[in-house]
Amino acid sequence: MTDPSEIAQDRERASVDFAEVIDELLAIIETAKSVPLSSSVLVSRDEVTDILLSAREAIPVELSRAKRLLIERNEIWAQAERDANALIDEARAQAAHLVQRTEVVRQANSHAERLIAEAQASAYSIRREAEDFIDKRLAAAEIVIDRAQRTLQVGREKLKLNHAHRVGIAPSKEADTNEPMAGAVGLYDQDNR
Repeated sequence: MTDPSEIAQDRERASVDFAEVIDELLAIIETAKSVPLSSSVLVSRDEVTDILLSAREAIPVELSRAKRLLIERNEIWAQAERDANALIDEARAQAAHLVQRTEVVRQANSHAERLIAEAQASAYSIRREAEDFIDKRLAAAEIVIDRAQRTLQVGREKLKLNHAHRVGIAPSKEADTNEPMAGAVGLYDQDNR
């Protein structure tokens, strides 16, 4: 940026602005007296020389001002470019972060879907194994119950035969073995319930 002391020095050296110097020269030429029978004008040499010397002094001051303004403009432009590049870099970083976060979410969803599928398959397998186990246990219990029922039936028949022999009644082979015998009504009360 421009140093304030340099600006003050420039103002002291060039008390006349370059545009003012040109305006002053134009005014002198416009107001100058014409030479008779000619298109030329009479101009004071000293006055024009003083003005041109002021202009010569103003030119370097104006050029240095222009250079400083150009430098300031370039610095402002460079800062704006740095700021813009920083914003672009930040936007790229945020975009990359969002893409990464999106990828993480996608991978997490994919992993969750795999876990759910595995859990469902495992639950189905466990359920099927449990049902097979229960079916085998029920089949085994059915066999045991069937054997126990046949054993009970045989035992009851033996009891009926023993009772019939004691009472003296011969059971018929066609008679239902689950029905109590005529003479043994009090013995098998649980059958009548």
